[in-house]
Amino acid sequence: MEYVTLNNGVKMPKVGYGVYLVPPEDAKKCVLDAISVGYRSIDSAQTYKNEEGVGDAVAECGIARDELFITTKIWITNGGYEKAKASIEESMKKLRTDYIDLLLVHQPFNDYYGTYRAMEEAYREGKVRAIGVSNFYVDRFIDISKFCEIQPMVNQIELHPYYQRKTAREYAKKYNTQIESWGPLAQGRNNFFDEPVLKEIGEKYGKSIAQVSLRFLLQNDVVVIPKTTHIERMKENLEVFDFELSDEDMKRIEKLDRGRGNSMPHYDPERAEMFVNLP
Repeated sequence: MEYVTLNNGVKMPKVGYGVYLVPPEDAKKCVLDAISVGYRSIDSAQTYKNEEGVGDAVAECGIARDELFITTKIWITNGGYEKAKASIEESMKKLRTDYIDLLLVHQPFNDYYGTYRAMEEAYREGKVRAIGVSNFYVDRFIDISKFCEIQPMVNQIELHPYYQRKTAREYAKKYNTQIESWGPLAQGRNNFFDEPVLKEIGEKYGKSIAQVSLRFLLQNDVVVIPKTTHIERMKENLEVFDFELSDEDMKRIEKLDRGRGNSMPHYDPERAEMFVNLP
């Protein structure tokens, strides 16, 4: 495994295992499978409802806790200092750990400044090794970067060959924040796994479309957390450190950028109303 060093000196695996949409009853087995094939970074969230399964796997996997990198995220309904503070304790109980490696504000809604203050406090107390945000568009990211006390170490956003987020990456670099991609394989949408350019490049290197996509992001200094429930694909998604895309192939993939993601942007009124009305 290769690592990036966050702005506070903490090392984070470049490839992690995401458990978004992994059913709670399957989370333990999937995380145990992921750890067994070499994953050391596991990405969960309060709203995924599978922190307990992740915690059970972490407790039973046989790997020392300090060799694992566990991420979770504070959901909108836990927004604000007091609720966020309580939710951090609850997440640690569910994850069966006395510290979280990376804690993120999941969405830029509700009192996310109060949430972030609770996270800063947990960080100072040693309950959290790194803090950051998720799904923050550049304007919100600049805003919180300017007015927080501890600069976000990570911004986790949708990012893949069809949605390359060059401006977000530029400003993350400016503020010394690591970009992490959720949905690095475009969630398989828009016939992603039939993309001719990625297929042709993959044949050149003897790699799959998924591996080419992940490698493209890694060479752009993006951390990735692909999700799958199949152990063979877990293995495949880790086999991305034994080849390097040429400059020409990187440029070909850059041309695939469509400038939009799979979901409506947060500033879309319908999208915003959906988030603020979630239970």
